[in-house]
Amino acid sequence: MNAELQLLTEINNFAQSTPWLHLPMLLLSSYAMVVYVVLWVAAFWIARRRASPSTMAAVIWAPIGVLLAELVSQPLGQAIGEKRPCRTEPDIVAIGKCGKGSSLPSDHAVVAGAVVVGLLLVSHRLLAWVGVVAALLIAFSRLYLGVHWPHDTLAGLVLGVAVSLAGWLVVRAVLTRLAAGLHRTPLRPLLASTSARTSTATPAAQVSG
Repeated sequence: MNAELQLLTEINNFAQSTPWLHLPMLLLSSYAMVVYVVLWVAAFWIARRRASPSTMAAVIWAPIGVLLAELVSQPLGQAIGEKRPCRTEPDIVAIGKCGKGSSLPSDHAVVAGAVVVGLLLVSHRLLAWVGVVAALLIAFSRLYLGVHWPHDTLAGLVLGVAVSLAGWLVVRAVLTRLAAGLHRTPLRPLLASTSARTSTATPAAQVSG
């Protein structure tokens, strides 16, 4: 037994011995996108309070980065065609459905990695840490449920981070200019809170006075 299979077997044995964790892990895995949406709304709220075009640009990029990472992941997974451990290893028992898609990379982990990049770009320490913990828990849930190999989740996290970060570096300047332009339109109340608009308008009023 190789080291990776031994690790997955130990996780699977732990899963079988903790039936009280099955439902939380299934819910976390099944509704991971709901967790990400809540985190994105929190990031948007932070960006709105700051009234910063660069922060709002990062918030705008976050879902785009997730979509881009998924667009890269899907054909890659189909090309690799790795089978899930719950289908190839008789000792690995799936908690819930095993799934029929490619095991490598884990789509859940890909999305998790891309989401973490978006949250880190917002530069809010607490939110970023919450996002990292949530991403790791969701990635671990795929191992706990027996539907992915450890290298699937690791590769997924790395791929999600790499694609989202690379894309951000390419479009950062354009999105920042777009966000700054939107701040000068009737959409400004949506992009900046009342307190943020007041604090940014006060210095301008002082200068003009």
